[in-house]
Amino acid sequence: MTRALFTVTTYITFAATTAFAGGHSQSVVYKMGDKEFSAYAMTAGSAPKGTVYIIHDWNGLDSYEQKRVGMLANLGYNAVALDLFGVDAKLEGFEDYRRETGALYNDRREFRNRINAGIAAAEALFNTSGKTVLMGYCFGGAAVLETARSGSDLDGFVSFHGGLTTPEGQDYTQTKGEILVLHGSADPVSGMDDLASLLQQLQEAEVVHNAEIFGGARHSFTIEGSRDFDAAAERKSWDALLRFLDEV
Repeated sequence: MTRALFTVTTYITFAATTAFAGGHSQSVVYKMGDKEFSAYAMTAGSAPKGTVYIIHDWNGLDSYEQKRVGMLANLGYNAVALDLFGVDAKLEGFEDYRRETGALYNDRREFRNRINAGIAAAEALFNTSGKTVLMGYCFGGAAVLETARSGSDLDGFVSFHGGLTTPEGQDYTQTKGEILVLHGSADPVSGMDDLASLLQQLQEAEVVHNAEIFGGARHSFTIEGSRDFDAAAERKSWDALLRFLDEV
């Protein structure tokens, strides 16, 4: 994996055993420089199928990503929800979410460093041999594509209703792993023009890729409780992820 130079200090605290078959949930607390982060992980057991890293949406790591970690562990994967904002981030509303995401969009080096720091902390926690896939929701989907463009050695990248635009000066010529885009046709944040542009870029860069489009689904269609939640699209997108994990 291509990483910038930084130091990651990791120490691990154990949470209570969960009801998932995969094993114990763990808080993975680590530092990048002076800033502290806390990821959430669950091991699959003695013979994991691989490791899946999850990047949260714009409101930070919460019970939604923890639920997805449990679901993946129950299916036989080591799973880790990464923290890109840090334990001291104030996340109480839209202005806070815009501040935290905007800071990373405006500093792409820091953006990549935080992703890589979380992955490095997870690697120190358990055996990450086998397939490795990075997935993310909304802001997390944009982070997934940022990582793919960086030349990361991960095997696969999956964006759920993520931001699809490519920053000026970036491209997919260094991308190594396969990319899967799961997107709603009525997404007002990244629309079909953005998707078409992305697919053209991937085609020209000869990146192995696929996209599944869910008709009428809007932004955040996987987030139960949001105004955009679409149960059918959520179910189909999860099934698409599982197929991808089987094949990558």
